Amino acid sequence: MFPIQDSIPRKCPALMNWTIMGICIVIFLFETALPPKLLEHLTYLYGVVPARYTHPDWAVAMGLTPRPILPLFTCMFLHGSWIHIIGNMWTLWIFGDNVEDEMGPWRFLIFYIMCGLVASMVHIYTNPDSTIPTIGASGAIAGVMGAYYVLFPKARIIIMIPIFFFPFFFDVPAVFFLAFWFLEQLFTGTFSILSPQMTGGVAWWAHIGGFLCGMLTYKVFLNHHYCRRRFPDQSIPWGLLEPRDRL
Repeated sequence: MFPIQDSIPRKCPALMNWTIMGICIVIFLFETALPPKLLEHLTYLYGVVPARYTHPDWAVAMGLTPRPILPLFTCMFLHGSWIHIIGNMWTLWIFGDNVEDEMGPWRFLIFYIMCGLVASMVHIYTNPDSTIPTIGASGAIAGVMGAYYVLFPKARIIIMIPIFFFPFFFDVPAVFFLAFWFLEQLFTGTFSILSPQMTGGVAWWAHIGGFLCGMLTYKVFLNHHYCRRRFPDQSIPWGLLEPRDRL
């Protein structure tokens, strides 16, 4: 299932959401200009390599600083391919603006980074022996999705499902889409522990950790004086209410 659009219109410009997206895109374009060897070195330096934290002797032997702090932050802004960054930025575009509406730009930024940090730490804990760099914003974006799940339970998502190369579009409740996504991560993450070689190198547990972090901590970051919402009925597509029904 690929999300196309949600039913909640943003009420204020999503300045921080757009800024995060812009930074990720600029950094990715910089990555594409690097030679392969230099790019690999960059991902080892600024991506999260679990063994650097759990096996400091290995890190020293490989010429890497053991237990560094900086990669826990920088990994959120690196991406490995066009599909990787397009998928992440599109998901952030759909869900991030509404969450920023509820938090304001600076609280949203702190929330986003916190979810990314938790996602990285969960990945390290669940893959302690991995020597593969982990990069991408998906852990932080999963936190945004977790917040959306509880903030907009009656919202609806237009999804696209390709069937025999033909795209089919469906309108589903946001709680269904996000719950299905989370259970998919949980199932595949559990399977990855049993058969690591069969899961395609995706940091499934980072997604799980980020989602749960966002779902459980979002209330701390809410700013009820920023961008108050005018659409009381989230189930109406795109928030289109008659003028007499508006608050």
